[in-house]
Amino acid sequence: MPRARACIIRVGGTNCDFETKVALEDLGLEADIVHMNQLLKGRARLEDYQLLVIPGGFSYGDYVRAGAIWGKKLTSKFRKDLERFVDEDKAVVGICNGFQVLVESGILPGLNGLSEYPEVALATNSSAKYECRWVYLKHQPSKCKLLSKVERGAVLRIPVGHGEGRFVASKEVLEEIVDSGLVTFTYCKPDGSPADEEYPYNPNGSMLDIAAICNPRGNVMGMMPHPERAYFGWQLPDWTSFDDPPAYGDGRVILESIADYVKRL
Repeated sequence: MPRARACIIRVGGTNCDFETKVALEDLGLEADIVHMNQLLKGRARLEDYQLLVIPGGFSYGDYVRAGAIWGKKLTSKFRKDLERFVDEDKAVVGICNGFQVLVESGILPGLNGLSEYPEVALATNSSAKYECRWVYLKHQPSKCKLLSKVERGAVLRIPVGHGEGRFVASKEVLEEIVDSGLVTFTYCKPDGSPADEEYPYNPNGSMLDIAAICNPRGNVMGMMPHPERAYFGWQLPDWTSFDDPPAYGDGRVILESIADYVKRL
């Protein structure tokens, strides 16, 4: 039986594609790093994959806004392909810059399908500086189909690395996101209690401590933290303090859940 395939799309400035590929291959997926030009020229086809990953980095130098240029390019060139991909219940995951791309393209939150304009924003961090640190995330019950292996209410330690990750939305849109069950992870304190937008537990000042969301269909997820940077135990910042270092970090359960979903398609 053929293995499920993941398309890790990249452009100039992408820099987390290889780590993502290594993690997904460790989980049994066939993972290809595909430059967007290959899709544009027909050398690769989105329809041949079950998972589309938009990884972290600084696409096109994050000019204008983080993810803005790539987001507009994606929808202008592949709008119908992306809509078909989502409608077929295939999985789309955006990590950090990938989350910014999904927001800028109108794919997330997707309250009424793919929007022509961003419905939310990932704005400049409240600290007004680049935040590169390990944070704690709390899993929230949601419509997301990609997190079946994450225990309800689990607290995970995952790193962030971004300058524009502050989740903001209008009161009406924020209420709809929450009421529709689209929040998948929130920033929290080590004991799992809410960060309450307190720095540095909430590293960027996101409203309601939102770190990740999904679409109403549950097969598209964007998150600012990097699970691929917390996949192996040796990636943990304190791994040398263990007598017997763990084989894997907390990022594995997130990627494992995604892989499990696409294997069942």
